[in-house]
Amino acid sequence: MLAQATFTSPRCPLVTPTHSSATRRPSSRSSQKVQAIAAPRIEETAAAELARRNLSSASAADMSVPSGRVGRVERTTKETSVEVTIDLDGTGKCTADTGIPFLDHMLDQISSHGLFDLNIRARGDTWIDDHHTNEDLALAMGTALAQALGDRKGIHRFGDFSAPLDEALVHVVLDLSGRPFLGYGLEIPTERIGNFDTQLVEHFFQSLANTSGMTLHMRQLAGRNSHHIVEAAFKAFARALRKATEIDPRRGGQIASSKGVLMQQ
Repeated sequence: MLAQATFTSPRCPLVTPTHSSATRRPSSRSSQKVQAIAAPRIEETAAAELARRNLSSASAADMSVPSGRVGRVERTTKETSVEVTIDLDGTGKCTADTGIPFLDHMLDQISSHGLFDLNIRARGDTWIDDHHTNEDLALAMGTALAQALGDRKGIHRFGDFSAPLDEALVHVVLDLSGRPFLGYGLEIPTERIGNFDTQLVEHFFQSLANTSGMTLHMRQLAGRNSHHIVEAAFKAFARALRKATEIDPRRGGQIASSKGVLMQQ
């Protein structure tokens, strides 16, 4: 009866346990098992977060660096200020503001028929004449073209095209050889097309060939109208340049030269 009195004492009431201490306190073996399961999950979560951050950083870096075959040139002298951007793999979009309306029209032909994206702005001493602006624009455009071509790996290199425009017919053959040359065979019957001096057509292509490293031949096969002859020449040039700059899938990224180089040295 003494044991019963002890358990029913007000100072030490009877407590009937509902769970054993073994149930309430996991064994050391169970704790080790829980920790073993949790550790890999924490490591996986950390690795996933690190990968996400690295991917985000890489994406941001990729967006900050322009990709593709694009050339950008700014040329400033006491006579002119020229900015040229050319994307060889464009869709034929052209923004040209040179202060010479007929030249803007011809640059649009190069863009549209060559499928190059062109963004060109030029300001020059046109109160004297259009010579300096025409020349410096062509020099900058040739430099931008050479920049966009890079080491010229994988391109067709050669291009040719004959373009008709009504009674006019002009044939253009070019080689992105790294050796500048112009063979010019246009016979334009008038000195001007509107306010544009037709002598500047030859000078435009000579300047472009010089800085791009291009061998360029232009031949007029027919034509009487000055506007038609010049526009046919620019269209034929655009299509020939498009062919020469396009990637040859059979080339496999190699340079189209037995010497292994197409760069100006």
